[in-house]
Amino acid sequence: MLKEQNTSSIALLTCWFGPYPWYFSYFIHSCSFNPTIDFIIVTDNTDLIEDKPENVRIVYKTLAQIQEVAFHKLGFEVNIGRPYKLCDFKPTYGFLFPEIVGRYDFWGHADIDLVYGNIRNFMTEEILKDNEVITCRHDYISGTFSLFRNNEKVNTLFMKSKDYEKVLSSPDHYCFDECSFLCEVLREGGSIFDYTHLEESMTYVVQDEVNKGRLKAYFDFIIIEGTPGEVKWDKGMVVYKEQYEALLYHLIKFKTECKEHEIRKPIPDSFYFTPNEIVTTIH
Repeated sequence: MLKEQNTSSIALLTCWFGPYPWYFSYFIHSCSFNPTIDFIIVTDNTDLIEDKPENVRIVYKTLAQIQEVAFHKLGFEVNIGRPYKLCDFKPTYGFLFPEIVGRYDFWGHADIDLVYGNIRNFMTEEILKDNEVITCRHDYISGTFSLFRNNEKVNTLFMKSKDYEKVLSSPDHYCFDECSFLCEVLREGGSIFDYTHLEESMTYVVQDEVNKGRLKAYFDFIIIEGTPGEVKWDKGMVVYKEQYEALLYHLIKFKTECKEHEIRKPIPDSFYFTPNEIVTTIH
């Protein structure tokens, strides 16, 4: 990472197991345009990553090794029988991996089914200094991109959930990193506190701590999702309809809708995401 003077250091962690997906090169390319941020991939994949920039670090671990670390750190049996279960463990990364994130001011959990824009345009020093938890949605903590101040208070925040042991010891997926599967409800303006019969997720924990005056958090809708078309990636920026800049474009739907998986080499400095393909020009 290129450290700028008086700039908070940031590491974004992603756990990935198995072959890298077809769109991975676009993710890597977008990381290279954010040289002041480190992107750390914890993986069992030993494949050579073409054109990997210096700020992308690979840490080799197996699922069994992560499960063993979690058992010793947490003090109870955990269940990580499949990679997808790691979504529930995202809020624990700062607690589980101090040897990875220890030197950073902020660590974050993120995904690889995305392309980044200019992260520092959104994660400004003003926002970083004023907040302890920062997320890319206005309505709930996002598993796709969330930052946490790297200290004991925030790294153990997940333990504020009365259900964290149940969640981490179960093979089932609880959407613990986000909002206990209440995404649609919260998008429509619902309150997470109206669903106390569900497991307490990180959205519940963070909002509860904020309401009690014990935490400062920043929620803002600064990403693009779905397949709206007219999403341009241009020399490290994500722009929608040539007007609105975004932190990132989340490919969660596009990756299945895209008809052509061939990667252009080299990846051009500017390209567009239509609803179902990646092109260099649109009409």
